[in-house]
Amino acid sequence: MARDPNRKIRILIVDDHPVVRAGLASMLGTQESLEVVGAAYNGKEALVMVEREAPEVVLLDLRMPGMNGIETLQAFRSLAAPPRTIVLTNLETDEDIYRAVQAGAQGYLLKSTTQQEMIDAIHAVADGRRQFPPRIASRLAQRMSRANLTARELEILEMLAKGLTNKQIGVALAIAANTARNHVNNIIEKLEVADRTEAVTTAIQQGLLELSE
Repeated sequence: MARDPNRKIRILIVDDHPVVRAGLASMLGTQESLEVVGAAYNGKEALVMVEREAPEVVLLDLRMPGMNGIETLQAFRSLAAPPRTIVLTNLETDEDIYRAVQAGAQGYLLKSTTQQEMIDAIHAVADGRRQFPPRIASRLAQRMSRANLTARELEILEMLAKGLTNKQIGVALAIAANTARNHVNNIIEKLEVADRTEAVTTAIQQGLLELSE
């Protein structure tokens, strides 16, 4: 059923940074068509507020303590009337975008987006459409065209990042060195790279691996 265009869109902001929450609330609060009904620190707070305030659109950060954005999106899907959600983040790796969409995000914006782009996205998502800027849509399409790495391949990829040889990987996982080599070759093929060094570099760029602090 189409929403009443004369009724304000109810918005919940979810971000662990107080300055971001306050800034978004102030900016969106000036729009006659929008109503900020609350702001939450993380996913756990968001779930409580979604049940209480029934927002139509949630602006959701990805990295938050306690319950992150992906976990929050997954939790929303179990609700009787889940809100439509726009991820609003500084993260833009292929994997971040892909995981958010897989978890149920209807939009994905960077925090550097303009005020008008954000308002347009809120209206689009509230009306039942998806909203991805061209750059984000392009990265999502590229990621969806690639085969997924298996859990074992991701485990081996982390070992490659640490510089382990096929023999060392085999010992660590209690598998034959030849089996480890086959996994490495599969990773190289799926990531469409030339060797294990490029596989690690590409995996970091795409968000499959995180650099150690």
